[in-house]
Amino acid sequence: MTDKEEKATERFYKFVVKNDVSNEFLVEIIKLSGNFLNLRTISDYARENNLSYQGVKTSRTIQKIFNVKFVIDNK
Repeated sequence: MTDKEEKATERFYKFVVKNDVSNEFLVEIIKLSGNFLNLRTISDYARENNLSYQGVKTSRTIQKIFNVKFVIDNK
């Protein structure tokens, strides 16, 4: 992460703690982040792109989030 990104993360953390934000707000942040990342489960990504599950698993960027494996395809 860049210095700017680290500072933004720290500011976001402080904002959430200080303002006691709602669950709805945090869920919206997760949704927005997922949209920016083009986040899909491996099976959804494979289906949407007519690829095999194994092919996606071995050739795409996979990240485990909340114990679920996702494809990150934000190019």
